[in-house]
Amino acid sequence: MRVALMVTCINEALYPRTGQAVVRLLRRLGVEVDFPQAQTCCGQPMVNTGYLDEAVPAVRTFVEAFAGYDAVVSPSGSCTGSARHQHSIVARRSGDADLEAAVADLAPKVYELSEFLVDVLGVTDVGAYYPHRVTYHPTCHSLRMLGVGDRPRRLLESVRGLTLVDLPGADQCCGFGGTFAVKNADTSIAMGADKARHIKETGAEMVVAGDNSCLTHIGGVLSRQRSGVRPVHLAEILASTEATVDEAAEVDAGADAEGAAR
Repeated sequence: MRVALMVTCINEALYPRTGQAVVRLLRRLGVEVDFPQAQTCCGQPMVNTGYLDEAVPAVRTFVEAFAGYDAVVSPSGSCTGSARHQHSIVARRSGDADLEAAVADLAPKVYELSEFLVDVLGVTDVGAYYPHRVTYHPTCHSLRMLGVGDRPRRLLESVRGLTLVDLPGADQCCGFGGTFAVKNADTSIAMGADKARHIKETGAEMVVAGDNSCLTHIGGVLSRQRSGVRPVHLAEILASTEATVDEAAEVDAGADAEGAAR
């Protein structure tokens, strides 16, 4: 099976560790992963703001970059949803029959990470170890557009050392919504505050989700409230093992010692 990683713009620019975690995880499970260098934005920001014609070049680049792969895996329900559902709209509007055909062929092969693990590889126990108390936020696109259901929870429940606590109002939007957070800032902040309040009620150390865009918004609210709760992507938890947890602890201990010396 030829598998490609669609890392997404936000991970490429701000969260490279998430993409690296996906590669480590899949390779640990025996999957060889390629990273097509030609990939760019999936075009979702343009589509969501009504610029469908401007999204055509992005969709064309997408199908060219990922052509020939048996599966395309992404650590983002949002971008996966765009590829599976929005690309066909853009292609039809373009009037380019070849682009329509290419999108129709590729779209069913694009998977959000938890879908690929559970549905394609048939695993829920990926050999992960993460000794922390976490709560899971199902992002809107993964929940409503893709219908990933309980796949992420099943994966988290199989992680050794992890305590998974239910999040009140889990299915409520965090308020990010891409450009929504810019155009409707007051509403976005209020929704984020509600989500943060529910997260703090769980007593969790971390809030986990499958989209770093939502975690950026939630994490910003939690940080401003000095809550001590840290956002973490699902891929990073699933890629963790005893060895990586120990390495992280050593790094943290070294940083604490250096700070004390100062």
